Amino acid sequence: MALRSIDNALPEEIHRPKKIAKIGSPSPTVKSKATVLEEVHRDSCKNDENSAIAIPTNVTEQSVEYVSSLDLKPLTDPEIKIQDLLIELESKDWIKACGALNDVRRLALFHSPLLLPILEKVMAVIVKTMKNPRSALIKTSIMACTDVFSSLGSTLLSSEEKENPAFDSLLLQLLLKASQDKRFVCEEAEKTLEAMATSISPLPLLNKLHSFVTHSNLRIRAKAAVAISKCTKRMGHETMKEFGLAALIKIGSQLLNDRLPEAREAARCMVNSVYGVFSTETTESAEQATEELWEQFCSSNLSTVAAQSVCKIVSERCS
Repeated sequence: MALRSIDNALPEEIHRPKKIAKIGSPSPTVKSKATVLEEVHRDSCKNDENSAIAIPTNVTEQSVEYVSSLDLKPLTDPEIKIQDLLIELESKDWIKACGALNDVRRLALFHSPLLLPILEKVMAVIVKTMKNPRSALIKTSIMACTDVFSSLGSTLLSSEEKENPAFDSLLLQLLLKASQDKRFVCEEAEKTLEAMATSISPLPLLNKLHSFVTHSNLRIRAKAAVAISKCTKRMGHETMKEFGLAALIKIGSQLLNDRLPEAREAARCMVNSVYGVFSTETTESAEQATEELWEQFCSSNLSTVAAQSVCKIVSERCS
């Protein structure tokens, strides 16, 4: 039997193609640890916004100086300043707006007859500046309110006036700012609320404030309670009687159960103020009768538990 040749048999030696050297950049050298750290530090400095390289030398930081009311001076040209005051207050340049707010303060302190005709419009613009995210502008606008209240407080509200949208919005913003966490804004707003409570006629202001006693924000309730207690302290018998002694004692009783100690302390001050006016109706020799009449008054206007809490405050005062 003849053998068939196998043509596809493997060759005796396998020839592999030779590798051709690549022509290009030389292989990178191994860097030392110190070199790598130095390059990382250099790159981080280039991207660091706080590094000196990232800040141009020709840029200066803008700032506002907070001037106290005692250091303010009268305007040399108040008649001219008043003409463009509203436009400057609404300027998008916050430095210019702060300057206009300081002009409002000067006008309120030294040239109030010029400011009074446009005061409601000014208050509406100040409300807008209080909503600005820039803290310096907020604080300056709050300081302007303080000077306006101190100089023109007696003319802002009247007993016959039921609605004043500009003042209502301003009051809400002040209560909000006094309730926030930024301390320097909060403290300034508290000063302004105190100036408001001691300058504006207590009866119309109390009509504005008492609606905040039931506000959902407990901090706003507390700040409103403090302002109400200061108003109550200034009220005489006739003014309290006009608002309603029963209404006042109900407000005080409600705030005695508030969650914040600030509101509860204000409520105690309010109850003492109401009792002080109530007791003037009796003679000093009838102190026991006064306490009995007070207990009857509280029992007829409050629940049993609430009346006991209110009477306890007075008994601690008298003891």
